[in-house]
Amino acid sequence: MKSQTDGGARSAKAVKNDFDDKPREACGLFGIHGHADAARLTYFGLYALQHRGQESAGIAVSRDRDIVGHKGMGLVPDVFDDEHLEQLVGTSAVGHVRYSTTGSSILNNAQPFVVRHRQRAYAVGHNGNIVNAQALKNELEESGSIFQATMDSEIFLHLFVKSLRYGFEQALVEAATRLKGAFSLVMLTSRGEVIGIRDPHGFRPLCLGKLNGSYVLASETCAFDLVQAEFIRELDPGEIIIISDSGIKSIHTRPADRQAFCIFEFIYFARPDSIFAGHNVYQTRKAHGRRLAAEAPVAADLVMPFPDSGTYAALGYSEASGIPFELGMIRNHYVGRTFIQPTQSMRDFGVRIKLNPVRELLRGKDIIIIEDSIIRGTTVKTRVKALREIGVRRIHLRVSGPPHRFPCHYGIDFSSKGELIAASKSVAELTDLLGLDSLYYLSLEGLLTSTGVKNPEKTFCKACFDGKYPVHFDEHLSKDCLECLA
Repeated sequence: MKSQTDGGARSAKAVKNDFDDKPREACGLFGIHGHADAARLTYFGLYALQHRGQESAGIAVSRDRDIVGHKGMGLVPDVFDDEHLEQLVGTSAVGHVRYSTTGSSILNNAQPFVVRHRQRAYAVGHNGNIVNAQALKNELEESGSIFQATMDSEIFLHLFVKSLRYGFEQALVEAATRLKGAFSLVMLTSRGEVIGIRDPHGFRPLCLGKLNGSYVLASETCAFDLVQAEFIRELDPGEIIIISDSGIKSIHTRPADRQAFCIFEFIYFARPDSIFAGHNVYQTRKAHGRRLAAEAPVAADLVMPFPDSGTYAALGYSEASGIPFELGMIRNHYVGRTFIQPTQSMRDFGVRIKLNPVRELLRGKDIIIIEDSIIRGTTVKTRVKALREIGVRRIHLRVSGPPHRFPCHYGIDFSSKGELIAASKSVAELTDLLGLDSLYYLSLEGLLTSTGVKNPEKTFCKACFDGKYPVHFDEHLSKDCLECLA
C-alpha cells in the first residue's frame, strides 16, 4: 500500500496559545457524491466546520479512476484558493479539517489520507480517537504493513485493504468492527463512492443530507445550511452508508449496548445553529443557563459571558433570573493563530489581545459570569484579575456544566488528570484560587435533563464528569503514542 504525497501544499505554523484554555476536539468531516462542483461545495462545507479544527485542511476528489487532492497546514481559506479548487475536478469529494488528538500537527498527518492498492485509490478522513490504535498498529506491522503517518486514522485503511479479499462491503465491515473507541469516518474511492461510518456507540456526530440529486455527509448540520442541502438524518451508531451511482446502501454493524454521544457537543464543540438528536444546540445551551439560574441564583447587577463560549447559556440565565444580559467583555475577532510576541513587560498580553472589559459598564458592579467549562483555570484566573483591576465589586462565576475531573480518551485534548484543575481542588478551593466571590457548577442531573433528550443517561458519554468510561482504553495511550512506535 503506497501513500500519495500531496505536492505544493502551503505550510502554516499552528501555535496553540497558552491563554487559550479551552478543550479541543478532533476534526470536521464533509463528503459529497454526484455533483459537478464537488470540490467547491466541500470547501464551503469545511468552512462551516472550521470551528472543529484549525490545524490543517484537505480535500480529495475522484477523477478518471484515481484520487487527487490538496491539503495544507492552516485554516481552510489559507490552504485553498480558486486555482486549487479548479484543479480538483470530479463529482465526488471528501474533506477534512483537523485538530490533532493523536499524531503531531504536521503536514504528513493532514487529511484526507490517500493510499493506492492494486490499481485503486482510497481516501479517508477521521474524527475521534481509536483507543486500541497501539495494539492494532503492532499487529499490522508484524504482518508487513508500512505506515506513512503517525495518526490512528491510517490504521483503518490498512485494516480495510487487508480485508478486500472478502469483497468491498465486507471489508468495510471487517475494518470498522476492529476499531474500538470514538470514530466517524468519511471515505472516498477512485470509483467515486462516498462512504460514511459511525462507531457503535455514536461518540462523534455524522449526518446525511441531500442537495438536489446529490447526497452529502457532514459532521454537523450547519454545513448543510451553508451549501443549501436538506438535512435527512444522523447516521445511526454502528452504521455504514455507501453512496454510489446506484443510490444509498445502509449497512448496520452490531451496535453497542448503549449510546455514548459526546455531551460536550451540546456544551461547547458544535456550532449553535447545528442540530443533534432533534434538538438545536443554541436552544439547548440556553436551557443549560436557565437550569443554572434555578440551581444557583445570586443577586447581581448584570449577567455576562466570556465570549463566545458562555454566551448562549448566559442568555438563558438572564432570561430565567430577570437580571440584564450585557456583553461586558469585547472580543477581538481579528486575532490570528500567530502574532508577534509582546515583550515581558506587557503582562497578560495574551488575554487582553482577545478580550477587553468595558470599564464604564462594569466598574463598581456585582456581576455574574457564565462559562461553559473550566479546564486548567489559567485563563479564568487572569480574566477575573483583570476585572478586579478595573473596579468590579463582586464576581460570581457560574459554569454550565459539571466539573471536569476525569481525562477524555475519545478525542478531546485533555488526556490526563493533571491538566484538569477540578480533579485536584474542591469548589471552595477553586473559588479562592480564581479570585471569585462564589462559584457554582451545573449539576450533572441538571445538565442531562436540560438537553431535552429522552433517556439521557443512556444517550450521552459523560466520562469527563463522572469517570464512567463506555469503552475500555489503554491507560498508556497518549497523543504521541503512535509516534513512539513510528
